[in-house]
Amino acid sequence: MKYYLIAGERSGDLHGSNLIKAIRRHDSQAECRAWGGEMMQEAGAELVTHYADMAFMGFWEVAKNLGTISGFMKKCKADILAYRPDVVILIDYAGFNMRIARFAKENGIKTFYYISPKVWAWNQKRALKLKRDVDRLFVIFPFEKEFFHRYNYDVDYVGNPLFDAIADFTPNPTFLADHQLDPAQPIVALLPGSRKQEVEQMLTLMVQTKPHFPRAQFVIAAVSNLPQTLYAPFVAQGVRLVTDAAYDLLSVATAALVTSGTATLETALFEVPQVVCYKTGGVSYAIAKRLIRVPYISLVNLIAQKEAVKELIQNELTPKNLTSELEAILPNGLKRTQQINDYRQVKAILGEKGASERAGELMVKYLVEK
Repeated sequence: MKYYLIAGERSGDLHGSNLIKAIRRHDSQAECRAWGGEMMQEAGAELVTHYADMAFMGFWEVAKNLGTISGFMKKCKADILAYRPDVVILIDYAGFNMRIARFAKENGIKTFYYISPKVWAWNQKRALKLKRDVDRLFVIFPFEKEFFHRYNYDVDYVGNPLFDAIADFTPNPTFLADHQLDPAQPIVALLPGSRKQEVEQMLTLMVQTKPHFPRAQFVIAAVSNLPQTLYAPFVAQGVRLVTDAAYDLLSVATAALVTSGTATLETALFEVPQVVCYKTGGVSYAIAKRLIRVPYISLVNLIAQKEAVKELIQNELTPKNLTSELEAILPNGLKRTQQINDYRQVKAILGEKGASERAGELMVKYLVEK
């Protein structure tokens, strides 16, 4: 069968690659075409467009690039019609993918959605659009199944794919030596994100905490899809840099400063105490504040249903506050032990590995039943 997958960011590329591997285990004749990245390509998909070309964050930033996004949308629709897949599989990336779901439905193409848009966080009536346009929805948080049940929408809870990614990860035994890191000194991981504008903004703030912790080794988790020159000003301030090695870094980190997103949950699953950081443009933040319907922005706190990790948002995200919160989660810090205990509760709530396998198996099953 023919599968057309669409992921619009780095985390979607990771989960899409594991999903492709699972699909191919249950459908030996699977042909995959994708919008994504290197990981999906390595898993066997023919790549149409790289997610790095589509990485716009924030309401205002998206508005400024509507022309570019519209061009991608037209290209994607035309390519789907030309390819005529048995199913379009959408992976997160709500703004783009929910429109593609509607298009596919109108053109009689079956649509699956893996990793639901966060409709429970804002504009909850979008759940009705998902119900209308998506044939099967595969969710990764336990509370999502209950949420969609309110809309009489039966969805498949498959577990969280981050367990799969981490279970498949083997730490590099020479990582510390390769990067001249001292195992006897604290390592503070800086995870600024994978979009150019957020990386520049977050690192500018994160690195300002460094002078307050002279014994700590600050290390940036860089990504290869961004120019390495972007990180150069921070390396010049004595911060180390590792590229495409976030899991290796988290496996040895003492604490972390993390931009809100999937990385907050990854950091929790590695049991690394963290401070969650979020800042966007003034207009985008004002819009988001009016729309958000959940008490937290980090996945860790949403799953725990309490403030397990400190969130520094917008005007609260200052070097002074970052320094104070980082001190509290380093060894002997007041919040360190409790945060690790809360992480273990989050792990228990999420369950166990196998999300990608379950999702892939179910997708093939539903297509065969058709």
